[in-house]
Amino acid sequence: MTIELRHVEFMPKVLEPNVLYVSEKYRTAAHLCACGCGDKIRTPLGPTEWSFTTGRRGPSLWPSVGSWQRPCRSHYVIRNGEVHWANQWTDSEVRQGRLKEHAARKEYFAKRAPKSRVRRLWTWLKALFVIR
Repeated sequence: MTIELRHVEFMPKVLEPNVLYVSEKYRTAAHLCACGCGDKIRTPLGPTEWSFTTGRRGPSLWPSVGSWQRPCRSHYVIRNGEVHWANQWTDSEVRQGRLKEHAARKEYFAKRAPKSRVRRLWTWLKALFVIR
């Protein structure tokens, strides 16, 4: 199955099959589930979410799309404009995947949080006494 790319500002109310809609302004992508069930799949784009790239052969969306809350439970990757089916996950694997995603988000935002003056002073003092 080939996926066509459409850049949009706002997501259309009605999505067409085999089209990946991307709004870079709002950092989101949407498409109809690749299995053909007709469910709308929305994926936020960002450093702790999905990443979107486009190449000569078409769009790519990473990591995989897992429709775990939908009846079809489809699991696939869109790479170079093609749908590549992945293995089904068990409920346990889904839970583990969600825990991993949560930990990655927590780490990402913790690294970017502004540090207090006391924390900056402590970091500076520790750096003074590092043996080189």
